[in-house]
Amino acid sequence: MKILLNQQSTDLPAQASVQDALALLAPRPPFAVAVNTVFVPKAQYPSHLLQDGDRVEVIAPVTGG
Repeated sequence: MKILLNQQSTDLPAQASVQDALALLAPRPPFAVAVNTVFVPKAQYPSHLLQDGDRVEVIAPVTGG
């Protein structure tokens, strides 16, 4: 299946989870994940299955002022 991972087209196997997508990206903590603009709690990364065409955004906090 194809998803958008941080706006990049990415191929994943069927039944892939948020955790599988994160394994490809290997982001440094801290970060948050949204699928189709909906926040996904960290505890749900392994169980939140992705669908073809999903948009996954991995967002790092921005500091400053």
